[in-house]
Amino acid sequence: MIRWGILGTGGIACQFATGLSYLPEARLAAVGSRTAGRAAWFGDTFAVPRRHASYAALAADPDVDVVYVATPHPCHLADALLCLEHGKAVLCEKPLTMNSVEAGTLVARARAKRLFLMEAMWMRFFPLMFRLRELLAEGVIGEVRMVYADFGFHPAYDPAGRLLNRELGGGSLLDVGVYPVSFAHMILGEPERVTGFAHLGETGVDEQAAFVLAYAGGRLASLTSSVRHRTAQEAVIVGSEGLIRVHARFWRPSRMTLSRERGAPAAKEMSRWTELGLRIRGSLVARARQSLFLRRLAARHRWLAERVLEDRSDLVIDVPYTGNGYNYEAAEVMRRLGAGELESPTMPLDESIAVMRTLDRIREPWGLRYPADESRR
Repeated sequence: MIRWGILGTGGIACQFATGLSYLPEARLAAVGSRTAGRAAWFGDTFAVPRRHASYAALAADPDVDVVYVATPHPCHLADALLCLEHGKAVLCEKPLTMNSVEAGTLVARARAKRLFLMEAMWMRFFPLMFRLRELLAEGVIGEVRMVYADFGFHPAYDPAGRLLNRELGGGSLLDVGVYPVSFAHMILGEPERVTGFAHLGETGVDEQAAFVLAYAGGRLASLTSSVRHRTAQEAVIVGSEGLIRVHARFWRPSRMTLSRERGAPAAKEMSRWTELGLRIRGSLVARARQSLFLRRLAARHRWLAERVLEDRSDLVIDVPYTGNGYNYEAAEVMRRLGAGELESPTMPLDESIAVMRTLDRIREPWGLRYPADESRR
């Protein structure tokens, strides 16, 4: 049984508490808030036995093994360091910190104290993401050449709220752009070059942005983010022999489509089930192409023509998940703690620093700086 504490009582803290309820080996032991009233409300809502009216009291609680830091990202460094100083393992919400300097400071402290630390990039721990990484390792789409990903949504406009307030780390890049960037890092690693543009709104933060990451050999990642408009919320990985489309919402995925170019050589490491599925799909499409009735119908309906006459063989892969998704990152933390490990190979600390470094490089030409940047010049 792993005893959890949650630092913060906002919406993401509520989601994580719900996720813990799906794990019988997890016990939500304590919550910390800035006020006794809010701590009591959270404790009553999620049946948390120990309620603390300060973050320091939670960090010092001897009945807590690991703390989930659920505060806004400008507070991540101080709050995570507080927990580490009290000997607690830490799962810290994304982005890990405000910039790569802060990220390096936090990681160095965790390593010096030999305590577990992980960025809560929950996207990486869904069952579909593990299957996606397997497919890429099998070489089913050949050499990966391009990655597309976007995350944009349309909240109510509030210039003083967290999403648009520079003092609170507002802007689309740090709030939702971190998902496409982390996805690209997962597939292609850290880029050699970055470029991009953003629309800075009246509060001075990026309301929407588009950026490109460039890698050795001409590989590219084209990514977008927005906190003013809803986008397709998909991710596509393009290879020399096909592509994989992770359907919306790609950061909380349960379905993807594998498309292989017809006549492409079989991947050397392709699993027999993947190969069988593609063969069955290819056989069905081939028969449909020979059907005079379907060909005439396809001539009238473009969507059917694209399916019948396309030059790819598609395989829809469903990988459902249980719970609300936050349970997977929590389970990873407990698995690593049980094994006596200090970080997760699925979200390594050096990669979290690299992601922050890429985010820094993307926004530098925009002139977008936060108080955390100014204090560490």
